[in-house]
Amino acid sequence: MLEKFFKLKEHGTTVKTEVLAGITTFMTMAYILAVNPDILSACGMDKGAVFTASALSAVIATLVMALVAKLPFALAPGMGLNAFFAFGVCLAMGHKWEFALTAVFLEGIIFLLMTAFNVRELIINSIPKNIKHAISVGIGLFIALIGMKNAGIVVAHDATLVGLGDVTSGPAVVALLGIFITGVLLALNVRGAILIGLFISTIIGIPFGVTTVPNTFDFSVPSLEPILFKFEWDWINSAEGIFSMVTVLFTFLFVDMFDTVGTLIGVTTKAGMLDEKGKIPRVKQALFADSVGTTVGAMLGTSTVTTFVESASGVAEGGRTGLTSLTTAVMFFIALFLAPIFLMVPGAATAPALIIVGVMMVTPVRSINLDDFTEAIPAFFTMVMMPFTYSIAEGIVFGLISYVFLKLLTGKTKDVSLVTIILAVLFIVKFIVEAM
Repeated sequence: MLEKFFKLKEHGTTVKTEVLAGITTFMTMAYILAVNPDILSACGMDKGAVFTASALSAVIATLVMALVAKLPFALAPGMGLNAFFAFGVCLAMGHKWEFALTAVFLEGIIFLLMTAFNVRELIINSIPKNIKHAISVGIGLFIALIGMKNAGIVVAHDATLVGLGDVTSGPAVVALLGIFITGVLLALNVRGAILIGLFISTIIGIPFGVTTVPNTFDFSVPSLEPILFKFEWDWINSAEGIFSMVTVLFTFLFVDMFDTVGTLIGVTTKAGMLDEKGKIPRVKQALFADSVGTTVGAMLGTSTVTTFVESASGVAEGGRTGLTSLTTAVMFFIALFLAPIFLMVPGAATAPALIIVGVMMVTPVRSINLDDFTEAIPAFFTMVMMPFTYSIAEGIVFGLISYVFLKLLTGKTKDVSLVTIILAVLFIVKFIVEAM
């Protein structure tokens, strides 16, 4: 049955290869089950409930990818997007987490409609390539900063804004050791290096008093009740509220679009799965899985669900069909019953995962054109404004506005699409409205 449904022989693979590939993918991305609850709890969400929502949304979205798109990609709440949710929308902008969940829910609905009418590809093609690369780099820097802050490696400083923290403190030592251990494992091509490093850091944290080991382990699944269907609609009653929602919603839409499509392109290219025209097979179905995951994930109570670049690890192991992602979905379901193990992981132990993922996300900097200043300056703004302003949204805003101005003022009008100009104008209007 598996052979007939997934056409394994046609793709030159076997059940054993696909299952092992799926387990490998899970091992490389399972850290999200510890990191996502830790990040979203920063804005007041119940940590246990977020764990359950994270695992269930990963199961549902990855099942859609497996059974509808039949591609070897796994999905879960995305890094960077969860950081924007907690530290951008909630802590920096001052919104409740219910407001952010509502934005994620609306994002999923819009994505479903955009996927149905093939609009996502149109918008994606209108955004400058260098800005796309820079967004990934900026998010990587932002995530790394959050990791260092959580571990006390970097602290607030009155004279210099930021400064070096006490690197001899328990959290900092645990995080630094975790980074080195994870780095060695990655260099040795150990499967699940990030997850292994995360748990080793957790164990190291016990004698330092950083990790709290519960007296008893309750392996029941944490209840979703504290965050299930917790949406906020009061923003509809004011123009300011509507504008805030539109701004947040656009950022979620924008970042998720490029994160998902970039991952799909990168992994399919690595696997040699692009068709003769260089297009991704069944891309519409893949984007549908992303949309369903985000919509259902918001209902359950978690941030945006997206395709994970760690899927490349399973592809590298020979995964070529939906059986790989089906296996990954099963592994996430099993993980639901291991909540105490994932939830005892402290922030200092998740910091190495954040920093290492940040390293992985900055690799597109090699593809940015730094010789043309009309390309380099906007890309630079995009990258540095994210960590400097503690906001992914502001990085995108400064990047696009500077791109449009530099291109138009230097006569390179052919490089600027109408959609890009409209976006830049909307961002300028946003600044004017906020200043009033």
